[in-house]
Amino acid sequence: MQLQQKDIVLTGAHGKPIVLDISYLPTTEKQPVVIFCHGYKGFKDWGAWNLVAAEFAAAGICFVKFNFSHNGGTVADPIDFPDLEAFGNNNYIKELEDVATVLDWVMELEHTQGISIDDTRLTIIGHSRGGGIATIKAAEDSRITKLITWAGVSDYASRFPTGSTLEQWKETNVFYVENGRTKQQMPHYYQFYTSFKANEERLTIATAAQRLQIPHLIIHGMADPTVAVQEAEQLHQWNADSELYLVDQADHVFGAKHPWEYEFLPDDLATVVQKSVAFTII
Repeated sequence: MQLQQKDIVLTGAHGKPIVLDISYLPTTEKQPVVIFCHGYKGFKDWGAWNLVAAEFAAAGICFVKFNFSHNGGTVADPIDFPDLEAFGNNNYIKELEDVATVLDWVMELEHTQGISIDDTRLTIIGHSRGGGIATIKAAEDSRITKLITWAGVSDYASRFPTGSTLEQWKETNVFYVENGRTKQQMPHYYQFYTSFKANEERLTIATAAQRLQIPHLIIHGMADPTVAVQEAEQLHQWNADSELYLVDQADHVFGAKHPWEYEFLPDDLATVVQKSVAFTII
């Protein structure tokens, strides 16, 4: 029988909380570990992610998923976005710092939580924007031994505005994006852009992908309307040793949605999980 510890709180970048879940089997056998990074406007309890965690745990893999410290959630409400000020002050460097904090915590699991893990078998999975973070961190942290991206992005620079839109952002210091689910106007402060430019070499996903020396699985839906399948193909080209796995007709979230009110995974996401579990335990 698998166990789950919910809403563990770590201190993340700049004092903000990282709220974290861990799913695992109560066994003395050493379990490989997966750390899962959510995407833009995402969170650890989105859609079917809890069912995903359960599937990995049932396969004997310790599965850790977390909210980035500046994703807009709080300890009291990790699902919606009550802390829009934090969201507006998020950036890629803070997310990389958060992953490092989670990695440090995972390395101590046996001592702090009594969970038997194999810290030499650590896979990082990133969805969408989180795929870029996972790729960069995998290239720079030797504790990570495998990388999987789900609908991962291949470039951050092209996602920033240009021209007069960029100038207006600089002048006003903020632009807003509506959250389709909550209808909130979610702010992005100009520091997001200046932080990227100051760290652009580190944050170039192509460079990270080319440096990878570990097994790398790239999974993408062929009908993804949010991140084009060509981005997966780019990632694959940059790392000739990677494996590209395309899911026919799958969308950006592999058939899931939020809330997900079923006790089973959508077919496409089940396929993704099955492939990812097999890749993790090889």
